Amino acid sequence: MTEAQGFPAFEAQRRSTRGRSWWARAWVQALEDTSLDSDQLRKGRRYANSGQVGTITISPGRIAATVYSPEDTYEAVVRVDELSEDEWSRFLDQVGARAGHIAALLDGEMPHDLVEAASDAGVPLLPGIGDLDPSCTCDGWELPCQHAAGLCYQVAWLLDSDPFVLLLLRGRSREDLLDQLQSRSQPGGRDGTPATDAPTGPAGVSPADVPSEPVGALPDVPELPAKVSLDELAVSGIEPPPGFAPATLPLLVLDASRRARALLNALLHGTPEPQPLDEWQDAVRLAADFPELTESLAEGSPGDLALGIQAWRYGGAPGLDVLEHTWTPAAAELARARTELVAAEFTVEILDNQLTVGADTQLRLDRRGHWHPYRLVGDTWTPTAPATTDPLTALATDW
Repeated sequence: MTEAQGFPAFEAQRRSTRGRSWWARAWVQALEDTSLDSDQLRKGRRYANSGQVGTITISPGRIAATVYSPEDTYEAVVRVDELSEDEWSRFLDQVGARAGHIAALLDGEMPHDLVEAASDAGVPLLPGIGDLDPSCTCDGWELPCQHAAGLCYQVAWLLDSDPFVLLLLRGRSREDLLDQLQSRSQPGGRDGTPATDAPTGPAGVSPADVPSEPVGALPDVPELPAKVSLDELAVSGIEPPPGFAPATLPLLVLDASRRARALLNALLHGTPEPQPLDEWQDAVRLAADFPELTESLAEGSPGDLALGIQAWRYGGAPGLDVLEHTWTPAAAELARARTELVAAEFTVEILDNQLTVGADTQLRLDRRGHWHPYRLVGDTWTPTAPATTDPLTALATDW
């Protein structure tokens, strides 16, 4: 069982309560979307900076701290739903389908597009509107009250230092997650243990329904063809594709097996299937997942592979789509985003799915409702940060 972790109290300081990292800003966005009282949030920011929030304890599904005020001492608690075993399993399957995700997590990093991987598996990694359930021993009726809001803002600071705090809150510590990822890579199945002898069969069929007559002899296993090396191919006059190196084949086999597992996941759990890709898009995906292939994939590529890789890493296939194509969203969606930006005193121009802010910043809306921040570098619009559903948050990642 994942145990609770304690984090030392923050001293009084002047620090942005929105946090510095993408994870922190996404957390604060969920908090502020949940709140119905901006005055309590303002007071909560003061509490966060005042040094009056005590040691923070985070355990699966729960954040708690003692908050000290001149008139009394209060116990603030914020609850978030833990992910179920099935949700964790789907999430780990999705992570395992991307070599870049596994490598980053094993290196102690939390890439932003894990949120998209979780979404593709039908798993809510980040809390959304209404997902935070705050409570406090004070008399305030607001949700959150100023004490719980102060606690939440300090959690954003914890996410600045260690985004794995979010996974602990959802039910798995960093160690649990990495152990499960490593065990899944071992022979023997999803949990790294040999398959059991328990009888299994199609849904609705029990062992008693299976005929007891002996099964006839199975045919002999055919002999496998002998392995052929690249040198042997060359001797026989068959040349490998240009840029093909012996180390390439295992990577392609690994990629094919992960894509097959993602398709099987979709079939078994009803999660979205991997998006069909054309040859160029698949080259970008491969180069993003396996940097060793970048040089060979770049030869003869019809586009800027480096730019495509950057767009893919920030937004997957939808990120690559908005890099290369425009489309016409619903007018109401664009108007709503423009209103938010203008209210924040930005100058905005709209063209198709692109909002240009000032002279060198742009937000591009993909077909799933996510905004991708871009910056004009020289003469090239370049993706600069992961996509988010809120245009102001997307702009903050790059502004």
